[in-house]
Formats: sequence, C-alpha cells, structure tokens
Amino acid sequence: MAVIAIVGSQWGDEGKGKIIDTLAEKADIVVRFSGGDNAGHTVINPYGEFRLHLIPSGIFYPQTTCIIGSGVVVNPAILLQEITEIQAYDVDVSRLILSDRAHLIMPYHILLDKAEEKRRGQAMIGTTCRGIGPAFADKAARIGIRAGDLLDDNSFYHHLKSVLDIKNEILTKIYNIAPVSLEKTYEQYRDYGKQLAPIIQETSTILHKGLANNDSILLEGAQGALLDLDFGTYPYVTSSSPLAGAGAVGSGLGPKEINHVIGVFKAYNTRVGEGPMPTELKGEFGDLMREKGHEYGATTARPRRCGWFDAVAARFSIQLNSCDATALTHLDVLDSLSTIKICTSYQVNREILNYFPSKASLLKQCQPIYEELPGWQTSTRNIHSFQQLPAKALAYIARLEELSGCPIKFISTGPRREQVIRR
Repeated sequence: MAVIAIVGSQWGDEGKGKIIDTLAEKADIVVRFSGGDNAGHTVINPYGEFRLHLIPSGIFYPQTTCIIGSGVVVNPAILLQEITEIQAYDVDVSRLILSDRAHLIMPYHILLDKAEEKRRGQAMIGTTCRGIGPAFADKAARIGIRAGDLLDDNSFYHHLKSVLDIKNEILTKIYNIAPVSLEKTYEQYRDYGKQLAPIIQETSTILHKGLANNDSILLEGAQGALLDLDFGTYPYVTSSSPLAGAGAVGSGLGPKEINHVIGVFKAYNTRVGEGPMPTELKGEFGDLMREKGHEYGATTARPRRCGWFDAVAARFSIQLNSCDATALTHLDVLDSLSTIKICTSYQVNREILNYFPSKASLLKQCQPIYEELPGWQTSTRNIHSFQQLPAKALAYIARLEELSGCPIKFISTGPRREQVIRR
C-alpha cells in the first residue's frame, strides 16, 4: 500500500495530468483534493486528448476508483458536461464518486467573481471568473451549499433561500446586477442533484477501507504551490491550497497516511494571469517558447507567460510540500536551444536573495541571477531510457537536482503517455 500525493510545484500547468495518468495505471484510487474547474489537466492517451477540469486523471483506467474530494468546489453543470464528453469516447465512469462534503459553485458565485474582478480594474487578480473564490469564501463563512445538500429537496430549498436573501442584496445594491431567481436556481440544482445522486457519497470511509485493503492511492493536486493561498504570491493566488498537506484535508485521510510526495515541475517556468514571475521572458523569445510548448491555458486558453527555470522558487516549493521526488515535464521544448538559463538567486538593488519573498511587491523587484548551460540541440522525443538522453540534457537535469535538492524520477519528453522516462 502507498499513498502518493502528486502536486504542482510552480504556478500550475506543469503537466500533472499526464504524470497522474501515467502512474494511475497501478493505482486503485485517485482523489482530486483541491481547486475547482479553474484548473485543467490535459491528458493524451489511447482514448484521445482530454482536458479534465474536475474528474481525476485516473478515470481512463477501468480498475481505478476516482473521487472528487471534499476540498474541491464543484460546478455541477461543468461536471455533468465532462462526464458526457468522456462517455462519448467509451470511457467507463461507473467508478466516479463525488464527495457529499464537496461545496458547490452557485450562479451567484460566478456573478460576484466577475463583478469583483471588474471592480479591481488594473489591480485585477487574473481570476478565471468561474466562481471559485466566492465559493471558497462561502465555505469559510459557513454558508456554502454542499453536494450532499442536493439529496434533500426541502432542506436545500430553505438553505438556498436564506443564502439568496444575502447574495441578492449584494448583487443589486452594490453591483447593480439583477437578482438571482430562487425558483429557477432551485429547480436547476434539484435537477443536477437527481443526475448526480448516484455518485454522491461519503468518501472518507471509502478511502479508509482502501487503506485497510492495502490499496494504492494517488492524491491529485490542482494548480501549483506558488499559487497557494498562504505561501504563494499573495494576492495573486488561488483560493485554496494546492500543497501536499491539503491532500489529507481535501481527501479525508490523515496526514500520516501520505507516504510519498511527487512535485511536478516544467523544465522552464510558465504562469497564467497576473502576478510576479521573476524569470519571465518578454518579447520574441518568450513568444517562441510559448509556441513551441503550446503554452495556452487548458481552462481558459489564455496565453501563458514563459520564463527560465527558477531554482529559488523550486527549492521553496519542495520544502513546502516535503517532496521526496520530482517529475520534470516539457524537456523536449528546450531541445533546439543553444543555451539554457537557470535562475539560482535574486538580486534586489545590491542585495542577493536566496529565498522566495513573501511579498509580491518585493518579488516584482527581484532580478534573476542566471547560470547558463549549453543546450543539447537534438530531439529527446523518442528517447525512452534515462541513459540515452543527450549528455548535455543529463547535465541540465543533474544541475536542477543539485539546485532544488530533490531527485528527478520522471522526465516527460512529449505529450503522449508513453513519452515518460522513469528512473
């Protein structure tokens, strides 16, 4: 039995979906433990190419139970759409389970998300405007609506009415937006409840039975450590915790049950939305890297900002997550480069920083100090053995390990499932 947490270790979009899809072949249970449909995991396998936003990436293996955990906020319409889309490819979804404790995204969450982002103007966060933040805010305020609430019509109606009394006051009097209809929302979500009722279950019991049966369990993170609500580039962060520690809370397992943590890194840096990224490459070279890596958001299709690998941020992320191994993705994107840079520290005025600042305002001032390595200038896409990688690629990997302080156990050299080298 092993419980392995797989987490993003940069600003998200590191390729977690592919790594989870690869490892899920031998997993009995895969649990998505945080975020919402603001995260997208791209998976390419014999069924086709998929962009999953809520369904765990292990869904493509018929023996694997896939759980959407209590730490996820769920838009029922998006979840039902995802189920329909993958069923069209003959993917078996009979082992998909939704935690009855998972909070739901409601129509007013989306309206408030858009209104608040508009109000910020140039100080916008860069939210996806999918209602994620307001849903987590209601969860913390103890007025959220959970998946299990949909199974009791009478209780759900009265709960929804009491919440809408508050939300409609805010929408109409502060944002000058039309109120949300109680009856229409009730009927819509009651219908969602009927469709989802077969998969809504209490999931912590299922997981602990799995532990007792020595099942192999993967905990699937969303987004990345540098977007964490507490330790990310606040306020340019997400509204939940993508860290491995949240894998216990968002699944229902105890923290001692997690045996291993794999942090997923891209061989360079990317970021969607606002907020500082010290190694960002602007102009023609950054555009070239974006096109080579197809760096567009899986959820929003927004172009990702690209930059060199940031070892300062990587060390910080590995410490936060207690990573004992890492996966390096998109190595092939660097194949044609004659030189490759790694950020080893920051400089602010005349001061050298070897740590990741807590203030976004300070991080914005950080100038990267680079170490330059020669590129290998040959394709890695058809290589399946670590020893067969070009010597200069091996040197780059070794230097990343040295700077980050964690071994790289998986190297992805392309989008397909079989393009993963295991050490």
